[in-house]
Amino acid sequence: MGDCESVAPQLEGEENLIAAAKHIVRALGSNKNLTKDVKKILADLGSQLSTMATIDDEGVEGLKSGIEEHLSVVEEKIMSWETDESMIWDSGPDEAFEYLSAVDEARKLIQGLENRCLNGEDEKELLRRAHDVLQLAMQRLEEEFKYLLVQHRQPFEPEHMSFRSSEDDGVDVGSMVSFGDESFEESARRDSVSRTSEECIIDLVHPDVIHDLKCIANSMFMSNYDHECRQAYVIVRKDALDECLFDLEIEKFSIEDVLKMEWGTLNSKIKRWVRAMKVFVRRYLASEKWLCDQIFSELGLANFACFVEAAKAPMLQLLNFAEAISIGPHQPEKLVRFLDMYEVLADLLLDMDALFPDEAGSSVKVEYHEVLKRLADSVRATLVEFKNAVATNTSTNPFAGGGIHHLTRYVMNYLRLLVDYKDTLNLLLKNDRSVPVLLSPDSSPSTEDESTSNDFSGGVSAMTLHLQSLTSILEANLHEKSKLYRDASLQHFFLMNNIHYMAQKVKNSELRVIFGDKWIRKHNWKFQQHAMDYERATWSTILSFLKDESNSSNSSISRTLLKERLRSFYVAFEEVYRTQTAWLIPDVQLREDLRISTSLKVIQAYRTFVGRQMYHIGEKHIRYNAEEMQDYLLDLFEGSQKSLHNPHRR
Repeated sequence: MGDCESVAPQLEGEENLIAAAKHIVRALGSNKNLTKDVKKILADLGSQLSTMATIDDEGVEGLKSGIEEHLSVVEEKIMSWETDESMIWDSGPDEAFEYLSAVDEARKLIQGLENRCLNGEDEKELLRRAHDVLQLAMQRLEEEFKYLLVQHRQPFEPEHMSFRSSEDDGVDVGSMVSFGDESFEESARRDSVSRTSEECIIDLVHPDVIHDLKCIANSMFMSNYDHECRQAYVIVRKDALDECLFDLEIEKFSIEDVLKMEWGTLNSKIKRWVRAMKVFVRRYLASEKWLCDQIFSELGLANFACFVEAAKAPMLQLLNFAEAISIGPHQPEKLVRFLDMYEVLADLLLDMDALFPDEAGSSVKVEYHEVLKRLADSVRATLVEFKNAVATNTSTNPFAGGGIHHLTRYVMNYLRLLVDYKDTLNLLLKNDRSVPVLLSPDSSPSTEDESTSNDFSGGVSAMTLHLQSLTSILEANLHEKSKLYRDASLQHFFLMNNIHYMAQKVKNSELRVIFGDKWIRKHNWKFQQHAMDYERATWSTILSFLKDESNSSNSSISRTLLKERLRSFYVAFEEVYRTQTAWLIPDVQLREDLRISTSLKVIQAYRTFVGRQMYHIGEKHIRYNAEEMQDYLLDLFEGSQKSLHNPHRR
């Protein structure tokens, strides 16, 4: 009995509701001019009634009429903007709110109609009309969505990025015989961009419209137009990303285009790519992901899918350029650029993992890791190519003046640059077996003060082995080049200059940490040995003319023989002066040291000979006094040939 009593009020309530509905239907039939407020109330009522169970025939007809009236109100609101060329969101927040409310009502009508059993054609026609209205609204919202994204896009200004000032430095890194110290370092100087400037998140779209974009996206997703919304976002933002690359001066090249480029052009484009890569990933893509998160945060994985679709093509464009570089020829001049590209990609690995964490971004990450691996292989292959180039660099003529060969300058400056990449090279070369066994046991650092060049296991680091291997190859090549000189003294002079240059480059740079003091001491000894060999080869025979062959000044040597020996000395000295003023010692200190050493030997011997034999020779046969001889010796090694023209010459 209790159950029946509880049902009775429910039935009575339903009867009252049905009676009220009939009353509303009759009222609608007699009143054709409804106010806006009444229409709104009826629209809300129609939305509720559309979800209820069927009622009697009169109620059904009234319900249909209410739904149709509701749909007409919604349709009128949405259609009113179809002939209006202005944008809804430019007309103020009230218009935008009303439009979204109308869209929401259209969606609810469709849901209500679809939940009913649509038996009659009238109901099906209502559903078709509702779908048409919603489709028009979605098309309009898509336009408004794109419009807001485009019109309120914030300009991207890559601060601290003066590309053009350094991209065309005009130096070709391609020739092993075209470098002095300054030009080489200028051409291959390592590029850097402030990490602080890279990591700042920026507003790519004005913050004031983010809420509006979010509302449009939510409405389109709830209406099952998520694909259209995502597509609209991707189209607009992909264009923005492409424009960002343009602002960063990144051009689109095919692999064939890159492989055909002259090295001077390619070198500039690589430097630009390295700088742009950091800014694009750390600033622009990070900001792009933040924008996606703001707009699509309530829509599940849509934010990530939109970001990946927008960012994929620009990222692959950047990676394709790096891939083209890696598969091109491995000329030695490209080594530093390969290292720059490898390091920037390695440095951005964590950023890429954060930007593309899920399966949707896996294709980008796979390509990223593949390019990174190819660049690592290119570094190793280029180092081998560099060694081969040094070993096989041949000359047909001796280097003029016995100075510092271009190859020596090139190799040592190159090694200096590689110190900046010490950690990377040690990582890439750790298990590389391409180092030939050219090093003697005492050529590698072993003392405690040289431990910085060692790896954690206490052995010599991979980079140290490779760089010492390179200097050993260079020395072997220089010895071959020295054999082109017919003059033995010039052979030693040439080797002295070049080995001294090598030792100084290591001693006065970061290379000292890599090579160690023991290597420096050994090469100091080598160039000093060549300096002594030069003096011996040049002056031993000449000074033999001044040799005192007796134990007293009352020697029985004939005056004629003494005069002949002095004349021979002068002839030999003047020939040395004529030839060796053309020889060059670029290093001021080394030039001064060799002059002093030579002067001490020559002037001492000359003074002694003249002082002892003046009585036997006669003053008229003395062409130069000791002070003049000393001045002449100071003219040596300047690289400008001179001759002696003494008016008293006999």
